[in-house]
Amino acid sequence: MTAGRQVNTLSQSWCTPQKYVEAINTLFNYNIDLDPCSNDDSIIDAKVKWALPTDGLKQNWDYHNIYVNPPYGRDAERHTTIKNWIHKIYDTQSKYNNNILALIPVATNTSHWKEYIFGKANSICFLNDTRLKFRIDGSEENKGCPMACCMVYWGNDYEKFSEVFNGFGTVVNINK
Repeated sequence: MTAGRQVNTLSQSWCTPQKYVEAINTLFNYNIDLDPCSNDDSIIDAKVKWALPTDGLKQNWDYHNIYVNPPYGRDAERHTTIKNWIHKIYDTQSKYNNNILALIPVATNTSHWKEYIFGKANSICFLNDTRLKFRIDGSEENKGCPMACCMVYWGNDYEKFSEVFNGFGTVVNINK
């Protein structure tokens, strides 16, 4: 169960939609160093990819450009939620001053938004897609996501983020 809704697939491989891959590559100058929650169906071309059974939350993220499409639901085996991933992003960016982009649900009422995004991230692009179609098990022929999604950017180049993602939705600078 997620946000009061029943999960519509047993798959844990909800991959970034193709339509955003070029924008992600452009933001990072085709130089994505780390994808810490990858899987066999991911089309993100990162130099380093971690997929289960390697737990990306337990690894060191000392990489310059990181793209994260974290699991949205609760991982009963590892006792983690999306909050753990957002916390890891915030801690990593604070420690290494790297560039991190995350594709996450818009859930501004949650503690992870209040603690690790507002006043901490640089920018957000609230995506225009009303029901984002993730690649599930290698296919985009699926029902859309039941919640709005966004790209959140922790980094130092708001202008580039805004330029790259402006066509995908409303971009706001939330830097302190």
